[in-house]
Order: sequence, then structure tokens, then C-alpha cells
Amino acid sequence: MVKRFDPARLHELVKEVANLEFKKEDKFRILVDKIDAEYPGKLNTKNFTWIFNNANGAMGIMTLLYGSFSEYLIIFGSPIGTEGHSGRYFANVHDIMIDGEMWTYDEGTIDRKVFLPGDWAHLKFRKSKGYVIKENGWMLEYSSGCIPSMLPMGIWDNLFSNLDFRSLFQLFWIYGGMVIKNMFKLRF
Repeated sequence: MVKRFDPARLHELVKEVANLEFKKEDKFRILVDKIDAEYPGKLNTKNFTWIFNNANGAMGIMTLLYGSFSEYLIIFGSPIGTEGHSGRYFANVHDIMIDGEMWTYDEGTIDRKVFLPGDWAHLKFRKSKGYVIKENGWMLEYSSGCIPSMLPMGIWDNLFSNLDFRSLFQLFWIYGGMVIKNMFKLRF
């Protein structure tokens, strides 16, 4: 599997903007511009479409920056905070805090880990954890692995619980478009 993004480099880029004294929207724009300069032509840089995301008991909002069958890159967070179960995936998930706090605890432990702006949390392949994103917590999330195996977690609540078909449609429309575009880039 070819990885288009290096999580260590993404971490460095987030650290460059995490403590800037700007509004969140400006921090996000600066970060996306830095990532786009590092990985030209890979990101959706034209507009941020913020989509509600309900997954494993947590609700937040996200914007998709990149999507393929083997990777995704998003900005995810919540202005009011949320908590839930991470899920257990056939993928690695890297959460790099841009703003606010995230607390996690691993399976089999009773102590929390606290992640602040610029910190990097790694959910390894087939592991899981509990997490809390505190009020105004925002992260850059990069995942690599079998991304389609993660979709049930990302759509279940919208499909069967809160019936948010609009958010579900937006997710599939944007992510599906990115997957198709990136498939053609690899083939031709």
C-alpha cells in the first residue's frame, strides 16, 4: 500500500500552527495551506464542507481534505465537546490536536492520557480506546489502512438512529468523489 501522507510530517505541520493566536478558521486555513504545499495537488482546498459525524456514541463535525480506499485526512472536532468509543479498525488512526484537549484511555488501563495542541495520539491497527474531546477540541485526523472497513462505524448512527440522511449523503458524495478522483490519478 502506497501512503501519500507521512503522519510524522503532518504532526510537524500541526505543531507549526497549533499555538498561533488566530481564530480556528484561520488556523485551519493556514494548516491546509501548509499541507497542500507539502503534498501539492492531493487535498480538497477549495472549500470546507462541514459535515455532522456521529460515530460510536460521539458527535462532532468534520471536513474531508483527502479520501481514498486506503487513506483519509480530515479536520474533526466539536465546539461543545463529545465522547465515545474509538472503534476497532483494520487501519491506523493518527489524531493530532490543533486546538483544545482530548482525553483517552486504553483498553485494560484505568488512567487517562491528555493530549493538548500539537500532541499526537495514535490508535494502532485493531486496537481501541475511549476518548473525550473537550469543548472546542479540534484535530487533524489521518488514517491509513482499509478505509471501507471503517464506514459502518461512520454511518450507523446517521442511518439507523438519528436518521440524518443529509449528512450521510454529504459524506458519501464528497468521500466518493475523492475516491473516484484518486483512483483515476493512480491509473492514468
